[in-house]
Amino acid sequence: MDGSHRRAGTLLGTVGTALVVAGPVMLLRGRSGRNEIRTELAAQKITFPDHGLPDELAAYTGRRVETGPEAHAYAQFIKGNLAKATGGRAYAEITAELHAAGGDDEKLAKMRQTAFMAQSLRASLMSAYQAWHLTTLVSGLGVALTGLGAAMVATADALSARSSNRT
Repeated sequence: MDGSHRRAGTLLGTVGTALVVAGPVMLLRGRSGRNEIRTELAAQKITFPDHGLPDELAAYTGRRVETGPEAHAYAQFIKGNLAKATGGRAYAEITAELHAAGGDDEKLAKMRQTAFMAQSLRASLMSAYQAWHLTTLVSGLGVALTGLGAAMVATADALSARSSNRT
């Protein structure tokens, strides 16, 4: 094997080794991120009600919210309740109505507060759900990088052994 092939094999082995090291690090970070999400959600002590859930959420009856998918489902539950409470209006719409009424409408003021609290909780739950997906992505990339790195190291080793046999 000439010098350029030897350098290519060395580069392939070096990059492969770096990926074999980086992959497990990503797996660990994905796992620790997911554990942190679980811990934070569990600390909120959010539990689905024992009754009154829409049919599409019935499987969650009585369960605690501790995972990204559960956070997403609870956010959907809040969305439905919020739509009922506000007649489908968003916080900004209710605020505009309140200002148009001179700011003295107690019913609109309470509805605005309800909308604000519900939309804030929904946003937090949706953030947890998105973070859950990111941990899945990081873990998946960790597996892919580890496999790619191992293949690169094996290829570099095979090239090195082949060149040793030729001399």
